[in-house]
Amino acid sequence: MTDTVRILGIEGTAWAASAAVFDAERDDVFIESDAYQPESGGIHPREAAEHMHDAIPRVVERALEHARETHDGPATDPPIDAVAFSRGPGLGPCLRVVGTAARALSQALDVPLVGVNHMVAHLEIGRHSSGFDSPVCLNASGANAHLLAYRNGRYRVLGETMDTGVGNAIDKFTRHVGWSHPGGPKVEAAAEDGEYVDLPYVVKGMDFSFSGIMSAAKQAYDDGVPVEDICYSLQENVFGMLTEVSERALSLTGSDELVLGGGVGQNARLREMLEEMCAQRGAEFHAPEPRFLRDNAGMIAVLGAKMYAAGDTLALEDSRVDPDFRPDQVPVTWRSDEPELAAGRGQGTEAESQVRGAEALVDLEPDAGRVTKRRESKTYRHPELDDRLRRERTTLEARLTSLARREGVPTPVLSDVDPREARLELEYVGDRDLRDGLSVERVRDVGRHLAALHRAGFVHGDPTTRNVRVGRRDAPPNERAADGREGAGDRTYLIDFGLGYHTDHVEDYAMDLHVFDQSLVGTADDPAPLREAVREGYREVGEERVLERLRDVEGRGRYQS
Repeated sequence: MTDTVRILGIEGTAWAASAAVFDAERDDVFIESDAYQPESGGIHPREAAEHMHDAIPRVVERALEHARETHDGPATDPPIDAVAFSRGPGLGPCLRVVGTAARALSQALDVPLVGVNHMVAHLEIGRHSSGFDSPVCLNASGANAHLLAYRNGRYRVLGETMDTGVGNAIDKFTRHVGWSHPGGPKVEAAAEDGEYVDLPYVVKGMDFSFSGIMSAAKQAYDDGVPVEDICYSLQENVFGMLTEVSERALSLTGSDELVLGGGVGQNARLREMLEEMCAQRGAEFHAPEPRFLRDNAGMIAVLGAKMYAAGDTLALEDSRVDPDFRPDQVPVTWRSDEPELAAGRGQGTEAESQVRGAEALVDLEPDAGRVTKRRESKTYRHPELDDRLRRERTTLEARLTSLARREGVPTPVLSDVDPREARLELEYVGDRDLRDGLSVERVRDVGRHLAALHRAGFVHGDPTTRNVRVGRRDAPPNERAADGREGAGDRTYLIDFGLGYHTDHVEDYAMDLHVFDQSLVGTADDPAPLREAVREGYREVGEERVLERLRDVEGRGRYQS
């Protein structure tokens, strides 16, 4: 990026009518915003579009005034180099207002047009302000909640909400108790006087769901539980879920950098949890200043400058907005660095005697053929919740690991379990994680394994490329194939069943496959043949209705890969 670039950004995906000027030489961002405030309830698309229609000209004119006042060039030159606008995702009527304004301004000033993905902008403003190389991004906003990481020229969706965005979920509860919009700050304030009560806690690999906890919270309120206690517990559980899946994403990718994006990121308790998790893990955490967390044109202008410098501009005829614009549809033209999959800071390596996973420390004794796994106490979680999860998951892992073996699925032999100490002793299997030895046949094998579990009436819960071990059949535990390639002697083992459970619901089986599918997208250079292979393997052993439901699940996620 040349230091003299000045970009005008326009944002208007839903709530905020916003315009900004980014001066790359000074690394300065000027933002003018006018947020839509509904009289009652949540967002009304028609009203929001009317607000955009009225507010966008005002905020753009104010941003242009700032650009002219700070412009050092000849008065005959335009005060900006390009116009960047939020092309999607968002509400169609709002996006169209923004797109029309951007095109008109681009033509009037005779400068290029840059179409920005709103979700990628949340990540890039965090990367820009932190100086991180290749962070995982947790985006927690009103309409969305998902995890992104860079891989093979695009930002990949590692996990996401399977029902509603985190902010919208909280707003549903606050509307139920009669509080006005926005609900998030009111929940945060009420939580200061609350005590912990039990509410559902649901993570599925790196995906999560808020519908169950919100229904339980509403019912608790109707049953007379103090609203302060419910608000406190909502924050502890919902933000605990987001923090846990963020740690799983760090573990999967090998990254040791996490950035936060989205309006819910303004919540102090969420930032505290994420910072504490990263500190315990030996990773770095960054939350941009609040004006960059909520929807704003500053992040549009900053990413627009990167895209402009890379020559990534739009012809007028190609500038149509896209309400369903997924982040993984964006070719990342402005960066060429490809992160290597490696053990993150404090994570350890296979050659070392201890490995840090997403929730446990694992002591390796390959010569003895033994592994000792201890679920760490997560200091970011409420102690009561943390104790329950550690004990429950240790017990489930022991039970389901043994049950899977009885169903013919290769797993480690369990030799000892202590639920109170959240400790397991297991057989050392394989010689590396599947993440470090991906191949079509190995992945096809995993499809068969998952189908066998589902036919027996339970799910793995977290089948990722780090929770599958690969190695040679009948090889000593400390002996690895010299060339590391697959062959007829390969064997794949499923490990870490702590998120598993018994079920007869086809939806749960499809989610199990979806979790594995997303981990392939996040760790493979060319995931397409691997994604097809897992379906082929599943089809050999399992039921077609599960694969049909998988297609429904993929369509349900707003940012599916």
